[in-house]
Amino acid sequence: MARNKKPDLDDAALLEKAFKDVEPLEGRKVGKRGVLPNQKPKPRKAILSRKAPTPDLKRPKHKPLPELKHGSAPGVDKRTTHRFKKGRLGVEGRLDLHGHTQAEAYGALSSFLELAQSSGKRCVLVVTGKGGQLTQDAESGLDRATGVLKDMTPRWLNQMPNRARVLSFTHARPEDGGSGALYVLLKKRVRQ
Repeated sequence: MARNKKPDLDDAALLEKAFKDVEPLEGRKVGKRGVLPNQKPKPRKAILSRKAPTPDLKRPKHKPLPELKHGSAPGVDKRTTHRFKKGRLGVEGRLDLHGHTQAEAYGALSSFLELAQSSGKRCVLVVTGKGGQLTQDAESGLDRATGVLKDMTPRWLNQMPNRARVLSFTHARPEDGGSGALYVLLKKRVRQ
């Protein structure tokens, strides 16, 4: 197969030669860009390399994640959110925090979420218990049962590094623990 002969003029000069008889539109100027064979090319300005800008250490890389509340699911499509809230996503893992102290429960929750996400699980169940202490609700003045782990778990899910793993959480269906348990929707793991 024969190779094409290299043209004597560079592409821009050929284009200029082809359009030499063309009149420019009103108000427009035509500049010469090509180099004819007997002309010396003009030196070009140095092209800066396209390196990534150095990170600004004062600013965080990402916007802070919004605080999650029961049932809120920012960034999750409507169909998945609806199935999640109704308990129709298959539970792929379960953590029962009954009998743990706060410190033990926090450590167990963080480890569980990390392991669940790294193994590709999306929906897990965290059982906190409903609590047995009666306290008076400041807003309504009514007595309500509360539990330390039940109250703390949503806070822990909103703290880093857990918040970076969690898309949403909501109360479980009665057969999975009701208000004493949470479905937690995890972000997909990042492959490296």
